[in-house]
Amino acid sequence: MKPPLARVDWPAAVRIIRSIHPPIDLFEDIADPADWPLLLAAEAKTNPRLMAGLGQLDLVPEGRRAGGPGSSWLMAPFTHASPDRPGRFHDGSFGALYAGNRFEVALFETIHHHGRFMAATGEAPGWTSQFRELVMVVGARLTDLRGPGTDPALLDPDDHAPGQALARTLRAGGGNGLVYPSVRWPAGQAVALFYPDLARQPVQGRHLDYHWDGERVDLYRDAGSGQVVRIG
Repeated sequence: MKPPLARVDWPAAVRIIRSIHPPIDLFEDIADPADWPLLLAAEAKTNPRLMAGLGQLDLVPEGRRAGGPGSSWLMAPFTHASPDRPGRFHDGSFGALYAGNRFEVALFETIHHHGRFMAATGEAPGWTSQFRELVMVVGARLTDLRGPGTDPALLDPDDHAPGQALARTLRAGGGNGLVYPSVRWPAGQAVALFYPDLARQPVQGRHLDYHWDGERVDLYRDAGSGQVVRIG
């Protein structure tokens, strides 16, 4: 059975990203995405470093691009999509912007993936990478996986293949994305948006440090206030 559609309006959706990449000035300064192709053509001849930071703009249809303040945070998940970095509802041939309806959703999703990376690389215990909290408005009609009839395979904790297959079908059919129960923090909900124009007004929140105890991420720290919070 095809999942239903539902209107999702979250005035303060939360996304957490690594802080290593600053916003791209070209996205931030030029509000009208229609002006980008000519500007990019000029930049490509003189500034290859900037072009690498912008990623593949052609992965985002012209009419679905975001521009203006904060737009690089909205565009990056799409212009830097790669088969090497798939997710629950994207396979890397296209991107998706993930966000939660609560801070805890974004926190537990990121500590899960960061913990897997730390374990795979055999990192020593200690404070690790800094992350950036983003708060944004999300508004869209999305495929709704929150109902009791949802196929459990779509929310499998480890196997993303069923979700990726559904996402390909939905996107090819003109869908905007999905809303679903958070897998890592079940009390919350998450969205996977297929286009950057479905979110707006992103603002930076806190900078966060994660602590790795050798087996899991067990603490996070507000880099501004210094407050340390134990996880779980």
